[in-house]
Amino acid sequence: MGHADIEITPFLKSRRAALDPAEVGLPDGFARRRVRGLRREEVAGLAGISVDYYTRIEQGRAAAVSDGVLDGIARALRLTPPEHAYLRNITIPRRRTDSGATCQVRAGTTRPRPGVRPQILELLEALEDTVPAVVYGAGLDLLAWNRLGGRLGFDFDALPDSELNAARLMFLHPQARTVYPDWDDCAADIAAALRAAAGRDPDQPRLQQVICELRELSAEFRGYWDAQAVRAINHGVKRIHNPEVGELVLTYEGFILPGDPDLRLATYTAPRGSESARRLRLLAAGVGAGIG
Repeated sequence: MGHADIEITPFLKSRRAALDPAEVGLPDGFARRRVRGLRREEVAGLAGISVDYYTRIEQGRAAAVSDGVLDGIARALRLTPPEHAYLRNITIPRRRTDSGATCQVRAGTTRPRPGVRPQILELLEALEDTVPAVVYGAGLDLLAWNRLGGRLGFDFDALPDSELNAARLMFLHPQARTVYPDWDDCAADIAAALRAAAGRDPDQPRLQQVICELRELSAEFRGYWDAQAVRAINHGVKRIHNPEVGELVLTYEGFILPGDPDLRLATYTAPRGSESARRLRLLAAGVGAGIG
C-alpha cells in the first residue's frame, strides 16, 4: 500500500458521514439517501476528481496523492485546518503499517522519560508564584511543572511515575470527572489531540504506547478515538475543580519548545479581577506555605 490505508479509510468515511449535503448545496431526501452524509461520487464531484480515483484514495489503494487533490478533497469535505493537515500526514507514503490502529507497542512496557532542559526548568521556577505551568511530552506525558502547575487539579507530586500522563489521568483516574467538570469536552479534546499528533508523527513510540494502552483499558477512549476527530489543543479555556480553593476557570496556552519538538509548555492564567484570579492567588499562597 502507498500510504496509511488503515487510517485513511475510517477518517474519510467519518468525514463524509458527518457532512450535511445541504451544507455543500446538494439535495437531500430519504428516498435517495440510505446512509448519512455524502456519497463517494458526491465527494469526488466536489473535489474535481473521478469517482474511481476518490474510491482508491479512500480505500488506501492510491500509491501517491498530490497536494492539489488533497486540497480538493479537504474543500469538498469542509475539513478544518487540523483535519486538513492530518489528511496530508496520513497520505504520505510510508514503509510501515498503521501503528495507530494496530497496537505494536505492548501496553505496560516502560520507556525512559525525556529530560527537560535546565533553562526550561528555570522558567518554570520563575513563574511558580504567579502562573501555573506544565511541560508535556510525547503522548501528553507530564515531564515537569512548577508548584502551582502541579496542584491545579491533581497533585502531580503525589502520583506515581506511571500515572504522570494527562491522557491517562483523564480516562483512567477515578477522580477525573470531579477535577474536570466539563469532562466530556476535555476527554474528546484529548483523544482528538492524540490523533492529530499520531498523524504528524506516527512512528513516535511513546505516543503509540499511550494510544494503545488507552484503547485497551478505556471503552470511553475507544469511542472518542473511533470518532476520528482531529483537533489541536494549543489554547482555550478549561474549568478545573481544585480541592483547596474550588472551581477555577483558566485560559491555557501551549508553546512548542525550541529545539524540543516533542515538548510543549502550557501556561494557565485567569483574567485580572476575576474570581478565578483571586482563587489562584489563594492557591499560590497555600502551595507556597506547604499546605497539603
